[in-house]
Amino acid sequence: MVEQSRSRGRAEAWRPWIAAGRRPALAWPQSLRDFARRAAQRVREWATAEVAPGRLVPWLAIAFGCGTIIYFAVEQEPAPWAAALLLAATVAAAILCRHRPFALPATVGIAAVAAGFATASIKREIIAHPVLAAPVWNAELAGFVEVREERERSDRIVVRLERIDSARLNERLERVRVSVRKGTAPAVGSFVEFKARLSPPLEPLRP
Repeated sequence: MVEQSRSRGRAEAWRPWIAAGRRPALAWPQSLRDFARRAAQRVREWATAEVAPGRLVPWLAIAFGCGTIIYFAVEQEPAPWAAALLLAATVAAAILCRHRPFALPATVGIAAVAAGFATASIKREIIAHPVLAAPVWNAELAGFVEVREERERSDRIVVRLERIDSARLNERLERVRVSVRKGTAPAVGSFVEFKARLSPPLEPLRP
């Protein structure tokens, strides 16, 4: 019996980087590269559609509200002039970027945030008024009744003060809210003079 030997050989591709002592940089497969290119193109199309005229307008209200939230989050009261200056700067930046399709929405959104922040700061400055810091007894008050409230157990009036006298009063109050007995509250517009015990407003309650 004659056995015929078969030679088995194995071919291997030549690797030129072995002789050079280094390996080639890793490259993405062609399929992943095409996927990334198509994904980037699709995201670009979505972004272009979202910044179309009128699509981003509802987000301006959200940006304005975020500016108001930032105002309440700061530790100290900001200066109204600084908030107004910030708003003017962001509006100027939005005007300068009006011909850039991607920069314009971003600057308009930042301007909306600055508008919310500036509105809260200026509104606080407008409604700012002296607040009683400590209780005061036997204060002599005189003024006109602005508001009259009838409640279940007692009535309450808001008096715009023309005169207030008290030895322990340091603040110059403009209005006071006083509770009186049921059915004894004077009409709106009446001039009243009386003595009362004044208490500072309650502190805000934490949830």
